[in-house]
Amino acid sequence: MAIHPTAIIAPGAVLGEGVSVGPYAIIEDHVFIGDGTRIDAHAVIRAYTRMGKNNHVHPHAVVGGEPQDLKFHGEESWLEIGDENNIREFSTMHRGTEGGGGVTKIGSGNLLMAYTHVAHDCILGNGIVMSNASSLAGHVTVGDHAIIAGMSGVHQFARIGEHAFIGGMTGITQDVPPWMLASGERAVIHGPNLVGLRRAQASKETIAAFKGAFRILWRSGLLRSEALQKIMDEYGSFPEIVRFVDFVKQSERGLCPAEQRSEKDGPAEK
Repeated sequence: MAIHPTAIIAPGAVLGEGVSVGPYAIIEDHVFIGDGTRIDAHAVIRAYTRMGKNNHVHPHAVVGGEPQDLKFHGEESWLEIGDENNIREFSTMHRGTEGGGGVTKIGSGNLLMAYTHVAHDCILGNGIVMSNASSLAGHVTVGDHAIIAGMSGVHQFARIGEHAFIGGMTGITQDVPPWMLASGERAVIHGPNLVGLRRAQASKETIAAFKGAFRILWRSGLLRSEALQKIMDEYGSFPEIVRFVDFVKQSERGLCPAEQRSEKDGPAEK
């Protein structure tokens, strides 16, 4: 281990092999840091944080802070982080609360850029990108490989599905299903995340299925239950579509609406 002499490490902290700690960093009690993790200068790892291997916490990030929730009264709760996450400067990540199960969970391989915020009781998957100054309120769920562009904010209890794309400076107040693209002052769905689908090397048939699912769910005028049944009847052979339908069925806050289009705008997708 390479620990700078000015770093402060509590006696109850447990550091794995090859962990490096920079100047003036602070690591509190009840912290577990996995092998090969790097804690840079002035970073703070607060109590009740459990972190996996090969993470990188950049200067002035605060990991494991107490929840910003008036119902929190100092009870034990945790922040759990997986492996190989890149947590950039001035990011903040908070522990869970009793009302949310007592834990905030962040998966592996995520990039949280400068000034991002992950609030109490959030559940993040793997391979997510949160761009500069984007924020998640409490109890937010984000699926694998979702991208949240800069200065966007997500309302508490909202969900963002796998491979969804959220445009810059977007306010998310309802759910964004998997593989959809949303943006706007109050988010609207513009259609499937075609760039994401192509980057993931989705087949032409899968891309066509998502275009069809979007039209059925948001453009057909059918009741949601009828639309979901029609989607399954036509595209249920695609596992990505099955997960899309399951996500929509589980929505409690409702879905972000679709972009309003006039006849002169032409077709919504090509």
